[in-house]
Amino acid sequence: MPKRLSDIPKHNRPREKMVQNGPGALGDEELVAILLGSDTKGHDVMTVAARIVRMVDAHKGRPDMRDLQQLEGVGPAKAMLVAAALEFARRRIHPEGLKIKTPLDVLPLIRHYGDRKQEYFLCISLNGAGEVITHRVVSIGLVNQTQVHPREVFADPITDRASSVILAHNHPSGDITPSEADKKVTRQLREAGNTLGITVLDHIIFSPKGHYSFLAHGCLE
Repeated sequence: MPKRLSDIPKHNRPREKMVQNGPGALGDEELVAILLGSDTKGHDVMTVAARIVRMVDAHKGRPDMRDLQQLEGVGPAKAMLVAAALEFARRRIHPEGLKIKTPLDVLPLIRHYGDRKQEYFLCISLNGAGEVITHRVVSIGLVNQTQVHPREVFADPITDRASSVILAHNHPSGDITPSEADKKVTRQLREAGNTLGITVLDHIIFSPKGHYSFLAHGCLE
């Protein structure tokens, strides 16, 4: 995608796309670009938006204003705007308590990671009633290579007193076919979960094009 707004065909610019198709049709960078408004001197808005999205991910959704202002192209006013938007969303949107009937019910919580250029390995903690306690980014890896270890995956669910977890990661290539490494990691994490008394309900691979469920394909046995 071209970076400068002036280089993007008018019908494909964030604001025009939102008017035509609604906010759900936009990627995270495009949504942040709408918050920022326009290019600033020496910094195009799409590049600045991408920097902000990476920082939000790295800080697990909670960068403070000082963090944001360290980014090129983000001054006090834009940092304040982004921080206020994140805080408003946190106060209004609570995945905690969401009842999960099937593992694929978590897709709305994680779908926005589908267009990332790197692999994001995610863990959703559930209580004994099958309700979401929280969801987290466990690791961010190189393209098509996320390194995960049971210690990192289960540290927070243990603290959450979770009864089960759903694992997920994106495939930046768009191909949702599990690799041999994906299968190996799934087996290791399922075995570790059994030892800890935390059931791995599913491992979902997803991209903007679709998703693959280990459970649905009978690959968790």
